[in-house]
Order: sequence, then C-alpha cells, then structure tokens
Amino acid sequence: MNFELNEEQLEFKARCRKFAREVIRPAARKHDEEESTPWEVVKEARRQGLQGIEHLQSTAMDGDGQMGAIAAEEMHWGCAGIALAIAGSGLAAAGIAATGTPEQIGYWVPECFGTGDEIKLGAYAVTEPQAGSDVKSLKTTAKRDGDEFVLNGTKVFITNGGIADVHVVVATVDPELGTGGQASFVVGKGTPGLSQGKKESKLGIRASHTAEVVLDECRIPVENLLGGEEKLARKLERARSGQRSRSADALATFEITRPIVGASALGIAQAAYEWTLEYLDGCSEAGVPMLKTQRIQQTLADVATEIEAARLLVQRASWMGRNGVPMTGGQGSMSKLKAGDVTMWATTTLMDLVGPYAWDTDCPLEKWFRDAKIYQLFEGTAEIQRMVISRMQAREYAERFEYGAEIAAKAMSTEAAKEPVPA
Repeated sequence: MNFELNEEQLEFKARCRKFAREVIRPAARKHDEEESTPWEVVKEARRQGLQGIEHLQSTAMDGDGQMGAIAAEEMHWGCAGIALAIAGSGLAAAGIAATGTPEQIGYWVPECFGTGDEIKLGAYAVTEPQAGSDVKSLKTTAKRDGDEFVLNGTKVFITNGGIADVHVVVATVDPELGTGGQASFVVGKGTPGLSQGKKESKLGIRASHTAEVVLDECRIPVENLLGGEEKLARKLERARSGQRSRSADALATFEITRPIVGASALGIAQAAYEWTLEYLDGCSEAGVPMLKTQRIQQTLADVATEIEAARLLVQRASWMGRNGVPMTGGQGSMSKLKAGDVTMWATTTLMDLVGPYAWDTDCPLEKWFRDAKIYQLFEGTAEIQRMVISRMQAREYAERFEYGAEIAAKAMSTEAAKEPVPA
C-alpha cells in the first residue's frame, strides 16, 4: 500500500489551497453575513478550471479517486458555504449519472454546470417535511398521464432549490412498494408547476442557497424519467414479487457522494486546527507560552490525530469507489460519519482552548463552529449513518460466515474422502 499523494495530486492540492486562500476567504464574510450566492467566486472557479463539467471529468480520471476529496477539503478550508455553492451541482449530476441512460447522462449532466463562461446549477431534491433521512416515506408523487408524468409534492432543504437549471426529483410512482416504487425525474428550469418556496435562513453554510421546491401539477415528458420506462417497469415488478431490489436511487446516489461530504467536513476541521495553532503561538498562560503547556499540547494532539484518522477513512472510501471495490461493510458511510463527528468535536474543543474570544463574530472559529454542525445532519444524519453501517456490517458478517461454513464443509468432506475405509 502507498499512502503518499503523487506529484499531480500534490500540485492539485496546492492549487486548490491557493484558490481557497486568495479567492474564497476574502469573500467569505460578506456572503455569510448577507446569505448571498457568491456568483463572482463560482465564475472565477470556472475560469481557473476548478468548477464545471471539465473539472468533474478531470478529477474523475484520477485512478486513486483522491482528486475529488482533495478539492472538497481544500475548498471547504476556505469557506464551507462558498465551497457548496461551487460544487453543489455535483449531487444532481451524480443522481443523473447513477440512474440515467447514456443519452440522458450525456445531455443533462452538462446542463447541471453549463459550458464555457455560462454558469448553470443543478439541484437534487429528495428531502421532504416529514421524510428527511427516511427515504421510504417520501410523499411526492409522479403519475403517468399520456406522454407525460405529473409531479406533486414539496421538497425541503434543497441546495440550489428553485434557482437551479436542472432539478433531479425523487418521487413515488407506487406508494405501496416503498423505495421499490420510487423513481428519479429531471425537471428543467421554467417548467410550469415548478417553483421555489421558502428560502432558508441557516445557522451555517449561509453562502449556499437552500430552499423549498414546490411541485404543483408539474408536467414533464416521459423522456425525463431517469433510466427509462423499461428499467422502471423491471424495478416495480421486482418489488411487487417481493424480490430484494438494489438500493433506492436516492440511497445509491448518497453512497457515491458520502466520502466527498466527509472530505468537506474535514476542510472545516483542518482550517480551525491551523488557525488555532497560529493563534495560540502568540499567547501565554501564567507566563508560559501556551503551545508549551501540557494541557494544550494534549488537546491539540488529540485533534490532529482524529482529523488524520478521519481523513484516512475518506481516502480509503474514495479509492474503493473509484476502483469498483464494493463498500459492503459501510466504508462510505463510515467516512462521512467519522469526519462529521470529528469536525463538530474539533471546532468545539478548539473554541474551549481559545476561550471567550472564540465566541466573538470576529473570531474565525465562530463561523467554523456554525458551519460544522450540518455535516452531522445532511446526506444522512449521524444516527442514520450508524444504522446503515451496523446493518451492512451484520449482512457482510452473515455472508462471510455462510461462505466460510461452506468452505469448511467442503474441506471436511474432502478430508473424509481421504480417510481409509475401515475393514
């Protein structure tokens, strides 16, 4: 195993850090206070090749699967809200790539970003008022009417919701079948019946647009059903016959993106850790430099160790996803769970070290603390991640035990065949 980043990855990491330091951070306070979309930063990211379909393709070509995680961590080191504004369309693109036909992927994924200097946005609409992490309880419906589907329902807490050029909407086709009766649909900008509801005012990630998406008799052509009619028909038939289906569209998409969410969280933790080191370097306690105080040293060592441990989980899951290694033990969810918990704990712990100044809005720790909390909540809460991991671990153990028992039985029968027959 080689844990060292290669020369190309190191160069990319340095380029992302430079952009975060010189472009994102100077704009962070303004957009956090105003809760405004940082269009000028998104455009500059596009100009520098750090946003858009070309950027997505270049990071996907990394055989180690690390480029996406590197970009996420470094951009979030600059500002989590702005980083989400830059990369938020990626979740919609991932939803299309996970379930769409080649023709749909080829057309709609570029529409999530725009081409050249044109900036477009994508939104992935799953969460509902009474169905956050509980995907099987979605109430938004999609009913066939001739050559169209009619969508009705309300989605909440949607990144780029209402302002996106492409909305990927997960809706229920057959309520009796749970997740087996759901499908994903593409709704283009300006489609009658699609509108933005309440724009959320949030604790953190305030530069990222979050809003309700309202679907009221929203009609879309049958061609906007991701995967096509034949695929949906097979899925419904499997569900009706009681066969175990593959993961629901939404869950499959989230599994692909969870390591990136973990990396994003770690960008906040790393930023808070680096700033605290620099701040404490100029402070003393009872005449002793604080960085030489054993209490401070012990705490900083714990923070550094936890960040590094979480980063290794993210790197492993990113490598597995890129190289087609099944995450049967919940490795993707582990990376997101650990990184989110570490980031919330680290920002809180570092604030305690700094003291009262950490609660002042002039102190960067105050913002990083506010931004950290969402990484224990969205794309599956920490509690949901634990449920996913435990179930996958139990299933993996059962399958491994069954396979091991089968091998042992075969070995025993082979050995028995070698035994001499008694006279």
